[in-house]
Amino acid sequence: MQYTRAMIELVYEIRRRVPSDMKPSIKMANPDMFHELAAFYHQSKDVISKTLIKELFELAGEPWTGVLAAHQPELPKQTTKVYRGQVTLTDSKPSGDTAAKPKRMYRGRAID
Repeated sequence: MQYTRAMIELVYEIRRRVPSDMKPSIKMANPDMFHELAAFYHQSKDVISKTLIKELFELAGEPWTGVLAAHQPELPKQTTKVYRGQVTLTDSKPSGDTAAKPKRMYRGRAID
């Protein structure tokens, strides 16, 4: 498997977040890394780690995209944002929601 730059960065971030007993096995030279990450994904409660693993599997391609779908409850859509090395999860905005747009104010009065 060829690793892209985005996949390498995801592996580094996942390695930072997994428990210390798993860190030696989370490296790109390990041929069973994806199997171990799939097992960790199903037992973990950390939402950020799960999102990072899911994104890595989607970037990996076809044999790995369906592995995480089994036994997965439906989660609300969330996106990861990385700012200065810190990963945060934010809920995605619905695409057709125009009523939630805030009104612009100028000196205490709403403007159109």
